[in-house]
Amino acid sequence: MEPYGRFLNVVDLEATCWPGQPPPGQASEIIEIGLCVVDLESRERVSRHRILVRPARSRVSGFCSELTGLTQREVDGGVGFREACEILERDHYSRYRAWASWGDYDRRQFERQCRPGAVRYPFGSRHTNAKKTYSEVYGLSRRLGMEGALDHAGLPLEGRHHSGVDDAWNIAALVLKMAARQEGDPAGPWSLTPP
Repeated sequence: MEPYGRFLNVVDLEATCWPGQPPPGQASEIIEIGLCVVDLESRERVSRHRILVRPARSRVSGFCSELTGLTQREVDGGVGFREACEILERDHYSRYRAWASWGDYDRRQFERQCRPGAVRYPFGSRHTNAKKTYSEVYGLSRRLGMEGALDHAGLPLEGRHHSGVDDAWNIAALVLKMAARQEGDPAGPWSLTPP
């Protein structure tokens, strides 16, 4: 068993999307789960992972491909949503590790998608909205998008924006920047002690 609280999963997902409302009979579904594991003790990003997810009730639009770089053919080779959630639990200890995402969209999308198919929600309750936390840590009056926060923090955008695996990697860099700023604050969101 790993030390309690040492590792944090930073998650970013991409979902089917359209320039307006979904076409009739379709709904937004997760097509990529990007995950970066952060070692809070050594203060480094230790691994990055990508899970492609085959949508069951929607198709990847041209708009979505342009935004994410993902095609229908690629996601057709992915796993089903249930298996993706099982991979998160089995390989990434998602029910036991705290996790973070940029905003609450990712958490809410998982909750929505787990409900209808009776798929077990793959995460525990310790979620941090890193977007909100970033604003609080730096005393900003508004919440920045990931690209804006990277610019504010003086960090480069690594990879492609709207690639789940690349965005998770970049968000993890922001998490580490916040952790360094809050060094020694036992109440900080990236603390190694149990809540």
